[in-house]
Amino acid sequence: MRKNWKVGLVGTGFWSSNHLQAWSRIPSVEITALCDRIPEKLVDKAKQFGIVEDRLFTSLEEMLEKTDIDIVDIVTGPETHLRLITIAAKAGKHIMCQKPFAPSLSEASAIVRVVREHGVRLMVTENWRWLQPYQALKNVLDKGVMGKVRAVRFHHKSLYTPRMSPDVELPQPFFRTMPQLLFYEMGPHWFDTWRFLFGTPKRLYAELGRISPYIVGEDTGVVMLSHEDFYGHMDMSWATGEEVEGLLAEEIRNEWVEQMVIDGDRGTVTLHGTGKFKEGRITFTDLTGVEQVLVPSTLADTPESHFRLQSHFIHCLNTGEPFQTDGEQNLVTLKMVFATYQSAEEHRPVEIY
Repeated sequence: MRKNWKVGLVGTGFWSSNHLQAWSRIPSVEITALCDRIPEKLVDKAKQFGIVEDRLFTSLEEMLEKTDIDIVDIVTGPETHLRLITIAAKAGKHIMCQKPFAPSLSEASAIVRVVREHGVRLMVTENWRWLQPYQALKNVLDKGVMGKVRAVRFHHKSLYTPRMSPDVELPQPFFRTMPQLLFYEMGPHWFDTWRFLFGTPKRLYAELGRISPYIVGEDTGVVMLSHEDFYGHMDMSWATGEEVEGLLAEEIRNEWVEQMVIDGDRGTVTLHGTGKFKEGRITFTDLTGVEQVLVPSTLADTPESHFRLQSHFIHCLNTGEPFQTDGEQNLVTLKMVFATYQSAEEHRPVEIY
């Protein structure tokens, strides 16, 4: 049974620091090599994490040829995933791949086939379910305190896109020109977290819109989700001033707040507004209106979510247990993402299964 794992990371841009910080904290993992097409980004990350110059590469093929690694961690755009995963799988490497998994269901299905054919393991990097608020909420729901779930309301609030004027610097400037934005970028997180907490809905119906003049894609939307015996909705926005007072910094970042309300036949569980810089408690209100604090504080701890996720990845490699977000599971999540756009365009519900 393997206990020590050598990782080569591809894509040293904005989000890669979260991956590298987490890998550096896992005792059985060594960050062996880095790869990026842009040498400046590559050298900068290497200095931050102590990777020597002869372990820096501008192509995955060269990295695989010249280093002895076990895992390829892909932190690049979805349009690159099929090619990079195919190369890594053919080389016999296990793979962790950032979301969105692929730009289409057909490409995602091709990726799943490739890793199956070559006998390697693949996990999609869905860190939202590993955030502390949703780990805590899952524990509460598993105890069944609110009884049978009857209705769910999930809200994401951020004043992000209206601040993306052309004269400001963004950590991810490509957001301005993405034709599908909010639910392509964040939908994989939200739908995966929904499935983690409540299972997969039978169908969904969506309405999408754009508020900011500085973007091409949508920055607000509502999605209705129908299960066998309950329903829910997501009301998500990158363009609302609700609950953002005191969160906005001069530097333009996505400082968000999320809330979830779950009505059951014994009462209501509420995850009060929580985010990266705002703590939110979890409460239960019974049918007489009496509120009980179940979790006094939660915080969206992104670095820790990656540590939990990547520790899970290594644990499953060591034990043979299934990944929570393997490729086949993420096909369903991705289907929900594309169903959102289909529903909004056709103004009709779309079946998920």
